[in-house]
Amino acid sequence: MYQVVRARMSALTRAMCSARRRRAAGRDAGMVTSEYAMGIVAAVAFAVVLYKVVTSGAVSAELQGIVKQALDARM
Repeated sequence: MYQVVRARMSALTRAMCSARRRRAAGRDAGMVTSEYAMGIVAAVAFAVVLYKVVTSGAVSAELQGIVKQALDARM
């Protein structure tokens, strides 16, 4: 029974791999210019939000406190 299951799994795996190769051959391998532009816009928007959060008063004070505590640590 083990050999039958193994043979069926092997056949199924081979069929899935060949189907993936056929699908991959029919589509583009990379992004188009508009997708790059949208990716850049999303990255810049994320960077702006992160900058605003990090430079806000509460977060900035907390980060300064962490750095001060780390520099004042004694061994």
